Amino acid sequence: MNYPILGEKTALIMGVINENSIAWHIAAAMWDAGAHLIITGQNQEQLDKRVKPLVATLSPALQSVEIFPCDVSSDEEINRLVTRCRQTDRQFGLEVLVHSIAYAPREAMIGRFMEVTSREAFRQTMDVSVYSLIGVTRAFKPYLRSGASVITMTYVASQVVIPNYNVMGLAKAALECGVRYLADDLGQDGIRVNAISAGPQNTLAARGIPGFRKMHASNDQRTPLGKSADQSDVASVAVFLASSAAAAITGQVLYVDAGPSIRGIQVVEK
Repeated sequence: MNYPILGEKTALIMGVINENSIAWHIAAAMWDAGAHLIITGQNQEQLDKRVKPLVATLSPALQSVEIFPCDVSSDEEINRLVTRCRQTDRQFGLEVLVHSIAYAPREAMIGRFMEVTSREAFRQTMDVSVYSLIGVTRAFKPYLRSGASVITMTYVASQVVIPNYNVMGLAKAALECGVRYLADDLGQDGIRVNAISAGPQNTLAARGIPGFRKMHASNDQRTPLGKSADQSDVASVAVFLASSAAAAITGQVLYVDAGPSIRGIQVVEK
């Protein structure tokens, strides 16, 4: 793959679940581009069962790839992750931080938005899906080198109503706003912050959204390009944002969806 070179860069990729994860495709693309990887998942069991076998396909001896658990709903776990990363290298620093994490209680994504959005569902969704970007970036700020790139994942539901996306749509809107504030805050340190807005992706989390399978299956007919963007398309743009080729891009939402977001009417399955 002809990606911009990321050799000598260290990339922290947060949110790998399985082989369909956007985070995993980004990790693999950045590995191909020469980056040293630090990969996180929510817990050790998940890492041992699903993530380590994937990493072994990149590096059979698991060399040049560090793998750590981190539940981003806990400041203690985020700080523990920082400590573990520092212990890997006395000169530890990051050039890339990828935040590919989102969560909403399933019951908040089935039914009428107003009725199923409880106070606790709202709190949990915003904490994990939005605040975690702020918390993780702040914790790693002392180790983000000048020129570093922070990248998160969003979706067009931040701008238009997508049936059953419900409170997660609010979270994505807040996340995009957070990207702009972080970009303004960190620009003086030479750190860039951007979001990628992917089209419907066949991930474990997306399959939990009622109606997603029908929407994903018919998405090709909705895009100007006549095809869907997939995880590898998103990964290519993430590598670009991590590279010096994107040195003047910050605070932006880059759409990688094959174009349906440009249309005035969003046709979706209920």
